[in-house]
Amino acid sequence: MSDSTKGSPAWTVSPADYLAARPKTETGGIARRSLYVAARDGVRLAVDVHLPAGGEATPRPAIVLFTPYYRRFRLNDGAPAQTEASPSYAVYRDFFVPYGYAVAIVDVRGTGASFGAREGFRSPAERLDYHDVVDWIARQPWSDGRVGITGISYVGAAADFAASTGHPAIRAVMPTFSVWDTWGDMFYPGGLLYTGMLGGYGRMIEALDLDRRDVLQEFPYFAGPHFAGPAPVDDDPDGHEVAAAVAEHAANFDTTAFVTQLTARDAAFAHDPAFRATTVAPRTYLDGIPATLPHYGVSGWMDGAAYTNGAAGRFNALPNPDKRLLLGPWDHGARTNVSPARAGARPRFEMHAETLRFFDQHLAGRDTGLPAEKPVHYFTMIEETWKAADQWPPTEAAPQTWYLAEGMALASRPPAAAGADRYRTDQGIGTGRNTRYERIAGQPVEEYYGDWHGRDRRMATWTSPPLDQATEVTGHPVARIWLASEAEDAGIILYLEDVGPDGHTRYVTEGCLRALFRRTAPPPADYPHVGPWHPMGVADAELLRPGEPALLEIQLMPTSWLFGAGHRIRLALAAADRDHLARLPFGRSPLLTILREPGRPSSLELPVVPRT
Repeated sequence: MSDSTKGSPAWTVSPADYLAARPKTETGGIARRSLYVAARDGVRLAVDVHLPAGGEATPRPAIVLFTPYYRRFRLNDGAPAQTEASPSYAVYRDFFVPYGYAVAIVDVRGTGASFGAREGFRSPAERLDYHDVVDWIARQPWSDGRVGITGISYVGAAADFAASTGHPAIRAVMPTFSVWDTWGDMFYPGGLLYTGMLGGYGRMIEALDLDRRDVLQEFPYFAGPHFAGPAPVDDDPDGHEVAAAVAEHAANFDTTAFVTQLTARDAAFAHDPAFRATTVAPRTYLDGIPATLPHYGVSGWMDGAAYTNGAAGRFNALPNPDKRLLLGPWDHGARTNVSPARAGARPRFEMHAETLRFFDQHLAGRDTGLPAEKPVHYFTMIEETWKAADQWPPTEAAPQTWYLAEGMALASRPPAAAGADRYRTDQGIGTGRNTRYERIAGQPVEEYYGDWHGRDRRMATWTSPPLDQATEVTGHPVARIWLASEAEDAGIILYLEDVGPDGHTRYVTEGCLRALFRRTAPPPADYPHVGPWHPMGVADAELLRPGEPALLEIQLMPTSWLFGAGHRIRLALAAADRDHLARLPFGRSPLLTILREPGRPSSLELPVVPRT
């Protein structure tokens, strides 16, 4: 099945139908201008501006993207004429300019052809750069003073950072596949270090910043025989300015050192106590985002480490009346349709049509009918259907609790007598290289978890009886696990699985928690949680007492999945994913005792939408 919106009743006017009825207003081609724009501290930022050819003097709304991944490559002399110099952003240029928009793409400070150095991910100085570039755009003769900001991942989070500067020219933002709490959504999901930030993503970023073309060949997004570093601006034909800018990038932060120093959500750098993990989190600047600003967040069911949590948390945190949320069957960036029931790996959702409609409504002043649509749209995998809701999670989703029971079973009733299951942790467990984590480390995946069956043999698993009827799980599953460990700390990873009548097992979603950070508290206003909230600050750390039971409340990442009649629900528990998460404790494989007794009932709570 396809994730296209054609014929979907979830929209009054589907994105597909909107695009079919929306005429292009510019047909004369695209003109590019490239130049430096100075930030308030004098750092020069490289900007490409794309306009309809011949219409450079006509004021129009602008769509802006701020990127650390090169706004455009320089091509070597032997490059074929059809070689695309902007593989990541050409689609924005080619799609939106014909519909009457200017498109500006900016190398953020310390990257590409821009000068300066990076203190960290979206540093305070970089956030102010966004304001200054928007201010420059609003004053250009080709601008009508209305600016929208969008993009994927880092570029998407930049939209929230730019919005938080409060510049009046910013009229709408659409961050896609991006974090809200950078520490918890990306660096340390569940308090466990995501190791892909170190050797993978960090190596890629350094290669980009220092123009290491040999290293970039390891990363498909940036590999190409004709790419010759960041493209210079128009007034730098021989590239001497680019060379000077790249030289300044040598002072950029080191990703490994940056991430590994921030071991708690409020941790600070020893060399700069004012710079904390919270400094690089969009949620920190929630109060700066105008409540009148239209906002549209997008994510997918397998979007990175915990980006889906971020999109949901941001949607619920924003006080803005005009806010929207789209959750589809996608990986990070919607490069792959991740549903096992898909017709093909390539997503068919009309993403640019939906983006166009949003900006048409709020930048171009068109009557698009968007206000009549429900604010939330989500896709149920296996059923392969788009649905609409007034809030996230949908109000129809009600908790259904399964209890860990004797015989490694899941039962609908709580335990009547004391019992326990013992599991010797296995530090050799990994989840392979076809997972939700790969895309955020710059690696492509097209077949998600196709090799999952059998991976739970080395885990502790509890399985339900066959389901009497199809069961839709939509929302955030929560597990409450009572356990005692021989060690003072543990990294507990839980997997929700769908076991077919033939015994074949499919991955549905997962969640993890470092036992050290098991303390819970009321969720903060800037990141409201459907399930338990773990502050994970320096003061929240508490070691386990060996042999003493402790409660771990673990929110799994949200999903929308249809378990078929006759299928079984399985909860699998591991204490390691050596392919993606830092393992602990070092040098030990402690025995875990998972309790299931009246006073300590370990359980799995699923948000179930009734079937009609």
